[in-house]
Amino acid sequence: MSDFSTGAIVDDDLDLSAAKGRSKSHEAVAAKTAAWGGKGLNAAIGVSAVIMVAGIVLWGVQLSGGMVQTGMRNLSSWGLYITSFMFFVGLSAGGLIISSVPKAFGIAGFGGISKVAVMSSIACTVAAIGMVVVDLGQPARLWELFAYSNLGSPLMWDIVVLGTYLILSCVYLWAQVRADAGKVSHTALRVISIVALVTAVLVHSVTAWIFGLQQGREMWHTALLAPWFVSSALVCGTALVMVVAIALRRAGYLSLDQAYLVKLAKLLGAFVVVDLYFFGCDLLTEAFPGGSGAEVVAMLTAGPLVPYFWTEVVGCALCAVICFTPALRTNALLVAGSLLAILGIFCKRVQLLVGGFQIANLDYAGPLTPMQHTAWDSGLSGIYGGMVYWPTPLELGVTLGVVALGVLVFLLGIKLLPLRPKDDEAPSE
Repeated sequence: MSDFSTGAIVDDDLDLSAAKGRSKSHEAVAAKTAAWGGKGLNAAIGVSAVIMVAGIVLWGVQLSGGMVQTGMRNLSSWGLYITSFMFFVGLSAGGLIISSVPKAFGIAGFGGISKVAVMSSIACTVAAIGMVVVDLGQPARLWELFAYSNLGSPLMWDIVVLGTYLILSCVYLWAQVRADAGKVSHTALRVISIVALVTAVLVHSVTAWIFGLQQGREMWHTALLAPWFVSSALVCGTALVMVVAIALRRAGYLSLDQAYLVKLAKLLGAFVVVDLYFFGCDLLTEAFPGGSGAEVVAMLTAGPLVPYFWTEVVGCALCAVICFTPALRTNALLVAGSLLAILGIFCKRVQLLVGGFQIANLDYAGPLTPMQHTAWDSGLSGIYGGMVYWPTPLELGVTLGVVALGVLVFLLGIKLLPLRPKDDEAPSE
């Protein structure tokens, strides 16, 4: 209503300035979205492509000169590539689980971030497969793996499950897009989400069995490894979705209510606590008086891997505190806590892979050679006195190129695919 006697407007029924304000607000959102989908996004895609090409060039150098250019040798036959492979499999599985659980069980989701989570899962799966490819000394012989495959090997299980997982993730994303257009029924989408959920759990379990079924490595040989891998995947996958959702909301790509981020934060905190619980159970079993794993615990808590151990424990604990404390659930702290959790899980992967080689399981009667370790001339005491493996600059460059490939896939998905929910379309200019 308006007070015509005084000429003052006491309500905004006839206040054109309010309408202008709302119009300017919509224009600001549209401009922000256009900037994200325009030069900013194109620049990010260009940078990712350049880094990826540089990584391919370095991979060519690795292929021409051989794997001797890396830090991997007989005493540490896996390195940064397989560590990153484990890490990206976890990121991918966590993202798909976050997306598929609400649809599989018919519960409330997280405010329309489902397709974005699946896209991040696809990108991480591509990066994980890329890590395996660059770890091959002779990728041209990849066909022999299928021609002479050993179906009793966990390595072969992982190849089959990972390939199926990537295809299923793409199908799941396609089904969600088609469901938004009314072309796929909710029943069909729910069935696909259930299959995707089972596959996501299976892909990380099989990856864990590659390590857990090796009896010769004290740190790897535990029945707890598969569920522990799944819990770690939920931690880093949920943390990645949190960071991506906040970033896309800030960029104007998503309009996400803060309540959904709080809900996601509580879930992340619960996953972190479960993962730390599994870690504590494993440490207690190994360190209990008379246990055969006391050497493993000493290596983690006071040996060469101590920085990675405490980074994981402290980082994940801080993440849980942020997620469970209402006053700390600001966007900045949620991003910081999520990044700490992601860093902690990466440190866990370093501990697992390097720790498996850090404790010698063979005694060499003869002299050491350059093929057994890069520091072969320092003797076994010198080799195992510090970290038994450290990547070379070439490995770091190739790994960065594969990471850029994953980022490029995700950014192209953001640019080209309809990943926003139907009611969250940005206003047109």
